[in-house]
Amino acid sequence: MEQTPEQIAEYVQEVIDQLIGAVTTYGLDVLGAILILILGWTAAGWAKSATAKGLGRVKAVDEMLQSFFSSLVKYVILVFTVVAVLNRFGVETTSFVAVIGAAGLAIGLALQGTLSNVAAGVMLLLFRPFKVGDYIEGAGHAGSIKATGLFTTDMATGDNIHIVVPNSQLWGAAIRNFSHHSKRRVDLVIGIGYGDDIDKAQAVIKRIAAADERIHKDPEPFVEVANLGDNAVELVVRVWADNSNYWPVKFALTKTIKQTFDAEGISFPFPQRDVHLHQVG
Repeated sequence: MEQTPEQIAEYVQEVIDQLIGAVTTYGLDVLGAILILILGWTAAGWAKSATAKGLGRVKAVDEMLQSFFSSLVKYVILVFTVVAVLNRFGVETTSFVAVIGAAGLAIGLALQGTLSNVAAGVMLLLFRPFKVGDYIEGAGHAGSIKATGLFTTDMATGDNIHIVVPNSQLWGAAIRNFSHHSKRRVDLVIGIGYGDDIDKAQAVIKRIAAADERIHKDPEPFVEVANLGDNAVELVVRVWADNSNYWPVKFALTKTIKQTFDAEGISFPFPQRDVHLHQVG
């Protein structure tokens, strides 16, 4: 059935009226939503940059933490922006937020191990119990720190074996940082014979320590009798050196004491037992 020009004009006018009504009803909401999106996006970008710059002025905050926190601020603002846009169109945002909360809780429970590593990584990067290059013991492992991320810490043992430790294990354990202080004490126990001159042995060791420029004069070297053992008089030797010289000083001091004692006639007794034979009848 063909429509007359009057019917077509009436239909077109009806469509135009509906469009005008829709624009009148929702136009301001759409414009408001677009404006909120633009402002929210701009504010999120500005907040991210401001957070990164602010954290960049704090020496204790790692570069990775700067990126993590600045991105976190940006996405939090974007989430609130989306909620505001939905609210503009009359969407019940309380239920929407509840759904997001429930989903976040479910994801958090499923990834609680991973999230605990992230939290521990943030704490390690923030409080810095160690830094790259430090030699530490922690979580049952020992080695030099190669990198610290949000999930794991990379270490290398003395024989260059790569170890990856979850951050939560390191943060939850006692950490021994051998590189934290600029100087360390070198401890040795030297045994001499019961027939040897103790004062002479002490003087020789102090002379050796004074001749080594790597050994600090303050605190001065300490040499005293520590124990009267089964086979030897044990002298405890304590000297201080730069952290980087710890092992060279320890090795050199041990070698030099042995060579000098040999030259001075001071003995290193071997473990021995006196055996008494009783002849029966």
